[in-house]
Amino acid sequence: MSYDVGDFGGTAMARNLDDGDVVHVFWLSGMSCDGCSVAMLGAISPRLEELTLRLIPRVPRVVMHHSMLDEDAGADFMAPFRAAADGTLGAPYVVVVEGSIPDDQALSGPGHYAAMGTGSDWPSSKGGMQHGDQPVKATDWMWALAPGAQACIAIGTCATWGGIPAAAGNITGSMGLTDYLGSDYRSARGIPVVNVPGCAPVGDNFMETLKELLLHFEGHVELPEFDDIGRPAWMFGETVHRHCMKAGYYEEGVFAHEPGDNECLVEIGCWGPVVQCNITERGGINHLGGCMIAGGACIGCTMPGFPDKYSPFYKAPPGSAVSGTTSRITGGAIRRLRRVSMASGNREPMWENAGEVPSAWGRANLVTPHPVAKVNAFFYKKLQYAGSPNHAKRNKKQPLPMSRDILRQKGVDLEASVPVLQEHLVSREEL
Repeated sequence: MSYDVGDFGGTAMARNLDDGDVVHVFWLSGMSCDGCSVAMLGAISPRLEELTLRLIPRVPRVVMHHSMLDEDAGADFMAPFRAAADGTLGAPYVVVVEGSIPDDQALSGPGHYAAMGTGSDWPSSKGGMQHGDQPVKATDWMWALAPGAQACIAIGTCATWGGIPAAAGNITGSMGLTDYLGSDYRSARGIPVVNVPGCAPVGDNFMETLKELLLHFEGHVELPEFDDIGRPAWMFGETVHRHCMKAGYYEEGVFAHEPGDNECLVEIGCWGPVVQCNITERGGINHLGGCMIAGGACIGCTMPGFPDKYSPFYKAPPGSAVSGTTSRITGGAIRRLRRVSMASGNREPMWENAGEVPSAWGRANLVTPHPVAKVNAFFYKKLQYAGSPNHAKRNKKQPLPMSRDILRQKGVDLEASVPVLQEHLVSREEL
C-alpha cells in the first residue's frame, strides 16, 4: 500500500500546500536534552518554515515529523514512521537523529533507554508485533529506517560522536550514529552518515546542510564536500581560533585572567586553537553570540574527543605553556612596534605641519613624538614608501587651511565663565 503525503501529520502548514516534490524528515531522539531541536528551530539560514512552505526555489517541500512539532499524536503520528520502514511511504525521506544512541539493543528483555511508539506501530516487514504492547526502542527505528533513507544526519555531538552520555562512567554504553550503523553504512543514495556536531550545534549549520542535501537530491547541485569523518567541510575546516575576535591578543602575548576578560582565553582553558568549529564567525543564534563572543572559553564540544579528552574544563591546555610563553616573548616586541605605528597614525599630517594638536583630550601626548619614536618613524617610512610616492613628505608642502581655529579668529572668549543649570557661573576649567 502506498500513502499520499496528505495522509500523514507532519507540520500542518506543509500538508496544506499544493502537491509537488516532497521529502519527509523523520526526527528521532536518543539520549537527548532536546537542545538540538531548539537550535534547529532557531535557525534563520534557512528557517524551518521556509522548507516546509517551499519558499526556497528548487528545494523540495519538507514534511517534518517531530514529536514536539507535529499536530498528530499516538498512532496517527507513528503511521508515517511505520510506512517508511515498510517501504510504503510513497516519497523519499531523510532520517535525523538527535541524542546519543544507547546500547539498549544488547539488553535482554524489553528494557530500553529511549523509545517511541508501541508494538502496534512497528512495521510488519520488520517482525510485526514482536514488541507486543511494549514501547519500541528508538534504536529499533534507527536501524529500520536507515537503509531506505536518502540520507541519515546526526545532529549535535551526542548523535555524532556519543557526547556526554558516552563519557567515562556512563552506564548506557552510548555511541554516535556512525558507530551504531557501522562503517559500511550507505544511504539509499550511497551517502554515509552526515555529522553536524555541536553541544548544542549552530542551528544554521544543520539547516544549511539539510538544504544542500535536498538540492542534491533534486539534481541541482553536486553532493557537498564532507571531511573524513562526515562533517560539512566548508563549516568545520577551520579552527575556532583562526576566526576568533580575541585571537589578535594571542599573537601579542596578552591573555585573560578570568572568563569575560577581553583578551585571549587560552590560559583559562580555551581549546580554540585546536578545535574545528565555525561559531566565532557564524554566531550561536541569528548570527549573534557564541561561546568566545560571550567571553567563554572553547571546551571542544564539536570534537569527537569531547568531553573526556577536553577535561577538566577551564584548565589551561598543556600545550599553552609552550605556545603561550613563546607568544609572550615575541608578542611583547610585536605589540610595542605596533604602538609606534599606531602613535604615528593617530596624528593628522596637518597637526605635524602646524606643530600643534587641536584636541584637548590628550594634547600632551600628541604634540611632540618621543625622540625614539621619531627615529623609528623615519626608518619605517623609508620602507613604507620605498618605490612609491612619499605622500607623508608631500603633505608637508600643503598649505594650512585659513579657517583653522575658527572660534579664536571670531573672537569667541573660551576663558569666560558659563552658566550651569541657570544657577551660577563657573569656568570651563572648573567644569
